[in-house]
Amino acid sequence: MNETTQQGPQPSPRFTALAWAMMAYLIGVILFGAWVRITGSGAGCGSHWPTCHGELIPPNPSTETLIEYTHRLTSGMCGIFGVALWAWAGRLFGWRSRVAMASLGCLFFIIVEGAIGAGLVLQELVADDASGARATVISLHLVNTLALLAMSSLAAWWSKPRLTGPPLSLRKPLAVVLGLLVLVSMSGAVTALGDTLFPVEIGPEGMLDHVIADLSPTQHFLVRLRIVHPVLAILVALGAWRLALACSDGATGETRTLAQMALIGVMVQVVVGMANIWLGAPGWMQLIHLFIAEVIWVCFLLLYVSSERPSAATS
Repeated sequence: MNETTQQGPQPSPRFTALAWAMMAYLIGVILFGAWVRITGSGAGCGSHWPTCHGELIPPNPSTETLIEYTHRLTSGMCGIFGVALWAWAGRLFGWRSRVAMASLGCLFFIIVEGAIGAGLVLQELVADDASGARATVISLHLVNTLALLAMSSLAAWWSKPRLTGPPLSLRKPLAVVLGLLVLVSMSGAVTALGDTLFPVEIGPEGMLDHVIADLSPTQHFLVRLRIVHPVLAILVALGAWRLALACSDGATGETRTLAQMALIGVMVQVVVGMANIWLGAPGWMQLIHLFIAEVIWVCFLLLYVSSERPSAATS
């Protein structure tokens, strides 16, 4: 073992477990946030923030108020957990280590996430609002969510030494796929908003006639944009599937596991996406669709950062 390894900070299984638990909690909060949109509960606390209808604890809350208020409480806990994760990472690995920097990035994007949510409430871009401003903020909100998941997963991933990864030749393709996944997710956020505000109803005329009707100039822009996400998603899925297959070819250990998770995730996501359209985008299916998208994002991100490591273990 070389001198750098001997003097460097030792891995902590407890920290790694906490970091992964933090990421899992964040995914739960993100899905809960989607449920707030699906149920139209974004205005459950009125236009007040951080209070709810001007009160710290709303009296006689309605169902929408309970949903929105609970989401705020669970989101607030993210900040507390984020500070704890960063403080522990700094003490264990050093304040300038990449584990601490990833933990700090996680905390930063948690704060930004809260600020975006507050802006949506204060500007009343919630409930039945179908403006272009809301669609723009929603898509940016999704980008911040991906960044938040990236930082939390990197804090966990980097807290444990790993010496293998995909070939360096796949690093650039992985970066391209990550960028495309961001675009697909942004278009998906806008489509999900449109599906919530303008529920999909496929009549006896069939899917093709339904798509043509959606493209009519008389339709709302959120309805006309519905076609963008599935087309873009299918094209990106083809490239992502081939790349995941290349990453799994000859790989071992965690690299193979990540590549196979990405491979299966992409295939399942295509099926779920098609079922989501066919069923008229019910709320529960939207949540499943979002969850799989988050898993795919994390898998490709970790494959990307792993590709910077040598494929053979060093002494």
